Amino acid sequence: MNDPLVVTEKSRLRRMHSRGYFDRATINGILDAQPLCSVGYVIDGQPYVTPTFQWREGDRVYWHGSSASRALRNSKDAKVCLTVAILDGFVLARSGMHHSLNTRSAMLFGTAVKVEDPAEKLEKLRTFLDGLFPERYDTLRPDYEQDLKATMVLGMDIAEGSAKVRTGDPSDDEEDYALPIWAGVIPVTTHVGTPIPDARLIDGVKMPDHVRNFRIG
Repeated sequence: MNDPLVVTEKSRLRRMHSRGYFDRATINGILDAQPLCSVGYVIDGQPYVTPTFQWREGDRVYWHGSSASRALRNSKDAKVCLTVAILDGFVLARSGMHHSLNTRSAMLFGTAVKVEDPAEKLEKLRTFLDGLFPERYDTLRPDYEQDLKATMVLGMDIAEGSAKVRTGDPSDDEEDYALPIWAGVIPVTTHVGTPIPDARLIDGVKMPDHVRNFRIG
């Protein structure tokens, strides 16, 4: 499905409308570029936000955690808000008012649905792991039944939400451009370091390509 998300009272932008996007290509691109997300939910009238990993399959987004997690148990069949944000740069202007950030973010609203079928849950977890580290799952020991019982997977449709993107130079007041003040952008990128082998790695185990070539963003 390539139709844009329907603009709702929750998802519409109140200001900076030019930075808002409702097309799936933009939203999907942000979700695919950053696995770390935050999921907001309410327990007994108190709002909570929990960081976790997310992954997208078509027009659905999934996340997982411990079956004992209060966050996941209370999110099942409940309304949640899932957000992903990527920092691309610090924007330094000629006034404090116009300092900003170059960012890409997506905010989604929906009902979290638990993946109940064990075979489907296993396939979702496999997709999640292989999405980060291609072909790694088949190199691992098989999941024990208890591993799957201890893990909960939730998902929701990508149907309501929006993306917000800022790029480029600072937007100063016109008269401020004549001031002798440095302005511009300090770019920010995610750096992936050199993999560090486990201290208990047995002799002769070689680093696989999905570790050596790992990238994000």
